[in-house]
Amino acid sequence: MTSDTIERADTLAVQSVRSRPGGSTGRRGGVSATTRRSTRRRTLTGVLLLVPAIVAVLGLAIVPILIVARNSFAESNVYGGITGGFTLDNYAQLLDPVYGKVLVYSLGMAVLNTAICLVVGYIVSYYIVSRPPQRQSLLLLLIIVPFWIDFLVRTFAWISVLGRGGPVYGLLDLLGVNTSQLSLVPSQGAVVMGLLYAFLPTAIFPIYASMRAIDPSVKEAAADLGCGWWQTHFRVLVPLSSTGIIAAAMLTFIPTLGVFVIPVLLGGGKQQLVGNLIVTLYTEFRNQPMGAAVSMVLLVLMLLAMAVAGLIARRGRKKVA
Repeated sequence: MTSDTIERADTLAVQSVRSRPGGSTGRRGGVSATTRRSTRRRTLTGVLLLVPAIVAVLGLAIVPILIVARNSFAESNVYGGITGGFTLDNYAQLLDPVYGKVLVYSLGMAVLNTAICLVVGYIVSYYIVSRPPQRQSLLLLLIIVPFWIDFLVRTFAWISVLGRGGPVYGLLDLLGVNTSQLSLVPSQGAVVMGLLYAFLPTAIFPIYASMRAIDPSVKEAAADLGCGWWQTHFRVLVPLSSTGIIAAAMLTFIPTLGVFVIPVLLGGGKQQLVGNLIVTLYTEFRNQPMGAAVSMVLLVLMLLAMAVAGLIARRGRKKVA
């Protein structure tokens, strides 16, 4: 048998093996087909699981925002209803000093409340982190429990606490303070106290989560290097917990802009936040296009605040890195 005949026989044998269903090529093709079917099945399952969430986001967030955005450019009838059309007059009216005063006051109160919540929240978080783990859980539970009560009920409770005949006036009388000309509620001080009480937990938990992730030996190392109490906090702990501080600032600043119950009940409605203005435009003035325009301005302010927070957080991560 010649060498050519042997090579031809070997080639035919290899081809016959590859053409069999159990050959290497067929097995590889079957495995790849099974893998593709499994991948398609997992993709379909993931899409089906996302459908409820997508429908909820579209129906409860995206579509309402689009409707409000459209109404902000619409014209209104005599009764303040939506008549369609397209106009920029609703936004032009926001240049009136009355609306500008409300926006400036809202931003000021939001910044003030955020600053107070961050300072108090940082102190409380540091105290909780320095306790044993079992006591930390108890302290966190004590912070959460009051917020199981409805927000409106808790706000009314502050009227009883700060009102005449309440514990605050009783304490002042015991101290000999003349309270005949003193009015704690309604007042701006009561509004600040109410805002602090309402949003303090949203500042505590993010800061606590960041502080808990810090190695306790870091404070010891800072002390060994000669850092005092203030330097340890401002040069070590605050930068390391900056992510939680920024998150706490956003969770406090953004809701404060839109709150409307506290200024009415504790402040007597003398000074309105943006949330109060929106409610007034929709309910009392029955001017839906103007209410929608103010709502969109509030949304833009919130988005800008989130963008600024994101930039600060990004720079903070670069510095730490």
